Formats: sequence, structure tokens, C-alpha cells
Amino acid sequence: MIAIQRLKSSAPDFDQQLAALLAFDRVQDPQIDTIVAAILEDVKRRGDVAVLEYTRRFDHIEASSVAQLEITTDEMQRALKELPAVQRSALELAARRVRNYHEKQLAQSWSYADDDGTRLGQQVTALDRVGIYVPGGKAAYPSSVLMNTLPTKIAGVGEIIMVVPTPEGKKNLLVLAAAALCGVDRAFAIGGAQAIGALAYGTPTIPQVDKIVGPGNAYVAAAKRRVFGMVGIDMIAGPSEILIVCDGSTDPDWIAMDMFSQAEHDEMAQAILLSPDTQFIEQVAVSISRLLPEMPRCEVIAASLAKRGALIQVRDLDEACDIVNRIAPEHLELSVTNPEALLTKIRHAGAIFLGRYTSEALGDYCAGPNHVLPTSRTARFSSPLGVYDFQKRSSVIGVSEQGAQKLGRVAVTLADGEGLSAHARAAELRFKR
Repeated sequence: MIAIQRLKSSAPDFDQQLAALLAFDRVQDPQIDTIVAAILEDVKRRGDVAVLEYTRRFDHIEASSVAQLEITTDEMQRALKELPAVQRSALELAARRVRNYHEKQLAQSWSYADDDGTRLGQQVTALDRVGIYVPGGKAAYPSSVLMNTLPTKIAGVGEIIMVVPTPEGKKNLLVLAAAALCGVDRAFAIGGAQAIGALAYGTPTIPQVDKIVGPGNAYVAAAKRRVFGMVGIDMIAGPSEILIVCDGSTDPDWIAMDMFSQAEHDEMAQAILLSPDTQFIEQVAVSISRLLPEMPRCEVIAASLAKRGALIQVRDLDEACDIVNRIAPEHLELSVTNPEALLTKIRHAGAIFLGRYTSEALGDYCAGPNHVLPTSRTARFSSPLGVYDFQKRSSVIGVSEQGAQKLGRVAVTLADGEGLSAHARAAELRFKR
């Protein structure tokens, strides 16, 4: 049998066991942080020259200017045209579903008037320019282009700048096609901390953005953490997670493969099953052992399951929901007969997949909702990436003459209480004489 923890919620030390299982050290590696700090400072100081040097060193691309690293819109459109028909059709369908879902998130400005004629409201506007980081080292992720770019477009962002590493100069056709399909304005074949620095500070060739979104390796994450404040960021993502609640009636092979689907990301990914059915848990364990050798990334999956995976027996589905809320998972599958009955009990989860046929993998690519989700229990206080991340709100206040008399006296009282006489005087000057 494959090594994976077995826990019981009825065990006297279950709380401690669960805490140990969920523990993940988010502290930045000091060595990585030192390297990233130096790269960012160099890019800030030397701009294009530094970007070229780091691209040459890390991606082994020779270029005499950053302009040579720009991926033109013509090149992106050619990639879309050259895609095999099956791939293009799949990409277009996924894009259409993601677009349709996110259009419903678009916020609108609003206002209302008090009895005295004072107008209050909220003006919603889009960010001017957003940077999209697309991983391109060990693998290519066109789905990342869809999920990060389409909400940006729907929000009305003025310009989208994409950066994607292309080691040895090898560009991924699907990534470029996705960029064309989503309407990326400009793209550059650069990656790593130097790309984050270029987007955050701007260079003579790469424009400064207002927000940077998109996943990356530890160096990219460290760079995003450091430039936050200079620009906005989406989140600092931890390892991928899946938590499955099952009543014991789903095919155990399905559950095992759904656990694999996140465990294959990396050794620190987490896959957990909660079920009240002891026999079913054993069936899933058998499925894991039988199916794992067939998987191309079996070593990564095995390491993930051994380090951070678990099969947990719970008393009932109500207790399972309580544990779900404690874990606050990135992905939650409710693989039960009546998932809607459990849905109302879930308070903390990044994305919730209802029913036996809703595999998490569909959410990664084409269901419609965003696959950029809070990890490491941050679903307790944060949400999936969405259109709202690329819109901002300005308060609108228009006080009438009549309102200035009533509100002014309230402001004077409170300002005097705080010892801020200029505040009080500014309100008093507007009183009728």
C-alpha cells in the first residue's frame, strides 16, 4: 500500500494531528529573499540592461535589447491560427465559459440622495494597466492566461502586459494563442524576479503596471511579496490543495484520481479525503495503490501523499463540514448524494465542486469560475481572483447647503473632541450667517 496518513476524528489527539497535517511554513527562504532583493534593486537601478543580463543568465537567450524580447501581437495571432483545430476549439470553449462567468461579477457605480439633497455614492473604475505573469519554465499554462487575463479585460483595464519566460527561446504555441484570444496588448519573453521588477518599476521598454497577477516559482513569489505596495498583487499562493468529502457512494477510483490531480503539482501539494465510511476509505487506499504506478508523475504524487496527504474517518457528514471550515481548502469536492444540503454549511473554501461528476480538473480549465484561489487556509478571509480585483471604488460625496448645516455641526462636535480645530473651523465656515 502507498504511504498515506490515516486519521480518525474520534481520536483524542485528532486536533493536534490535523494541525500538524495542515502546517505549512510560509516563511520566505532567506537565501531566495536575498537573491530576489538584489535582482529587484538592480532592475530598478539599471532597467533594460539588468533585465537583459538576467534573461541571458537564467533563460539563455541572447538579445541586444529588451525590444527584441517583445512578442508581437502578429506573432500571437499567428499562433492562434496555427493551433490544431481540436486545441483551438477547446481553448475557445474554455475562454467563452470563463468570460461568461466573470461578466456577472462586473460592479457598477451607484449613488443616492439624502432628504436634504446631499448626494452620496460610489464610483467604480478599472485599473489603468495590469501585468500578467505566466509560468513558462518546466511547463506552459495557457489556462493561466485565460484565468488572469479575461477578468482583467472584462473589468475594463486599459492595457494588459504579459510576461512569460521562454528558456532557450522556446515559445509555447498554446500560451501565445491564448494571449491572442484574450486580447493581451503587449507581451515579453522574460520571467523570474527580473520580470516582476520590470513590471513593478518600469523600464525604458516595459511600462510600469498598477497590479501584478499570476503564479510563479519561489523567486517570483518572493519578488511579488517585495514589490507589494509599489504595485498591487493578487496573492502569495502556497502549494495546491484538494479536500474531498465523500459519503462512500462514489467510485473510489474517481476519488483517488481527484486526489492525484492536485498531488501531481509538487511534493508539497495536499490531498485529503473525509468520509464516515471506513470500508470506502479502504477502497480508496486500494485504488491509490493500484492507479499510482500508471501515472507519469507517480513519484511526485507519492511524495505529496506521504508528506501531506490523509484519509480521515469522520463521525458523519456534519462533522466533515466542521472540519472543512477548519481546513479552509483551496478546492473542496462535495462528492455526496445531496451536495446542496452541505453547501449551506460551508463557510471557508476557495472553490466548491458539487456532486460526483464535478471533478476539480474541470474547474482548472473550463468550468468558468477562476482557478486562481486562496491556499494555506487563507480562504478564511480571501476570495478567488475575479473582475473585482481589477476594479477600484471611489467614494462620492456631494453635500448640499442644507446638509452642510446639519452635518457640519456633527463634524464640529467630533473634531473638537479630537482636538483638530482646523477640521472644526472648515465645517463652521460653511454655516449660514
